[in-house]
This record gives sequence, C-alpha cells and structure tokens, in this order.
Amino acid sequence: MVAIKKEITRRWQLYLMLLPAVAYIIIFKYIPMYGITLAFKSFSLRDSLFGGSWVGLKYFNQFFDSPMLLMLIKNTLMITFYSLLVGFPFPILFALALNEIRSKAVAKTMQTITYAPYFISTVVMVGIILQVLHLRVGMVNNLISLLGFTRIDFMGKVGYFRHIYVWSGLWQGMGFAAVIYIAALAGVDPELVEASVIDGVTRIQKIWHINLPSIAPTIVIQLIFAVGGIMSLGFDKIWLMQNSVVMPVSEVISTFVYKRGLEQSQYSYATAVDLVNAAVNVTLLVTANFAARRIGETSLW
Repeated sequence: MVAIKKEITRRWQLYLMLLPAVAYIIIFKYIPMYGITLAFKSFSLRDSLFGGSWVGLKYFNQFFDSPMLLMLIKNTLMITFYSLLVGFPFPILFALALNEIRSKAVAKTMQTITYAPYFISTVVMVGIILQVLHLRVGMVNNLISLLGFTRIDFMGKVGYFRHIYVWSGLWQGMGFAAVIYIAALAGVDPELVEASVIDGVTRIQKIWHINLPSIAPTIVIQLIFAVGGIMSLGFDKIWLMQNSVVMPVSEVISTFVYKRGLEQSQYSYATAVDLVNAAVNVTLLVTANFAARRIGETSLW
C-alpha cells in the first residue's frame, strides 16, 4: 500500500490525466449495471430504480415462450453473419491492396475517399439509401428505367433488405475498419520485404507469405471481437430502414427491445431480453477467445 502511494505521488500528473477516463467508465459503465435487476422485478415508472417487487425469471420465461423468439434469433443471426462474412474480409483485402500502391499521394487519396463515409451519421446514411433507391425518383431506378427495364421497389421487397443493409454498411465502414490493418502493415519489417524482392517473389507471394502472417495477430483479435458481438446488432439503422413490408426479415432483438422497452414501456421485459442477448455475446466471446488460444498463440487473455 505504501509503495502504491509513493507511485501515485511520484507520477500524480499521469494519474490526474487518467482520472476523467476512469470516472467516465465508473459512472456510465459500472453504476448503470444495477439496472440489470429490472429484469427480475415488476417495474414501472411509478417506482424508483430500487422499487418494484421481485418476480424471479418471469420475464425470461415469457421471452422464451414468445412466438417471436425464433424469428428474432433467425433475423439477428442472418444479418450479423452476413455482415461478418462481407464486412470482415473486405477491409483486410482493401488494406493489403492499398499497401501495394507505390504512389503515396494516390494511396492517401484512396484512403481518404473510403474513410470519409464513416463520418456520415446513421440518419443521413439511411436517408441517402432511401433517396437513391426510391421507386419513382431514385437514381438507381431512373437508370434502370433509362435502360428499358421495369423499376424495382427495393425497400418494398423482403428479398432486398439484408443485401441493402449489409453492402451499404460495407461502403460506410470499410475505410475506417481498414485503418487498423494499414497500421499493422506499416510495422512489417522492411528488410524482410527487400529480401523477398531480391529473391524474386511476386506481389501475390509477398502478400501471402509476408504481409498476411505479419498482420495475422491483428486479424485474430478483430475476429474475436467480431464473433463476440454477433448478437449486438445496433437498432438505429435497421429501425430507420424498417417498414411494415420488410418487418418479417428486419425485426431483430435490438429493435424488439427498443419497441418493448421505450415505446410500450415494458421495461422489465425489455431488460430481460437484452440481458439474454448480452449473455449470449459473452459466451461467444469466451468461446472464440478459447478457440483462438488453442489454435494459435494470439488471444485476448
């Protein structure tokens, strides 16, 4: 204890700089965890956070007996796995391709162009999607009509929803997701690259045998995080893109929790559903980390 006090006294400036971040985590991450108890209570706005009668697993049983359970799980998993299948490898490929561009000016321009869409807000992003794909005035349908084909109601057919959601997300997030891989590629030993060039390896061979193994630990860590967040599908974009026609394929756990919790004021039920979702994510994270540690040497812990 004395040693800790001496350390804090000696480096008090650094600990002072760290204090706001620690306070943020405690106030906004740890203290709200008490709200989990709502899942086991019959809570209403008339009660305080500490009020309400305990009902045990009532709301968990209600969710598992719900006729919407299978649809919610199916839609959540299909969209997230589709997003993972598309959104995980493309930033890696883009970073590898960008690393091969010899002109720094061109590389920086390409990176800026692909990085910029990430800063578009979700509301604006969905607005762009709806306008571009609009049945009567949308740019895509105008082009289809100009070519002599029949206009397509993209947002009015269930078969298009997942594709629009995933590929628009790739367009928006690919540049930002590639940044971490670009940074990892910057750490590749230049002497190793020069030696491979002298040995006459092709670009494909250099990428496969030097670049990819060098960023493999980063890829594994990112994959673990991605698997651990499979059930954490944000509701904002899906909720903004939803309509009554595509509801059978667009209603996911996060939108279900939002509607039940905030729109219908079923706070306890919504908390129970979200807690189940969080438990599944933790299980997937631990499983992915265990598998990564058993297969290779890289893992979170």
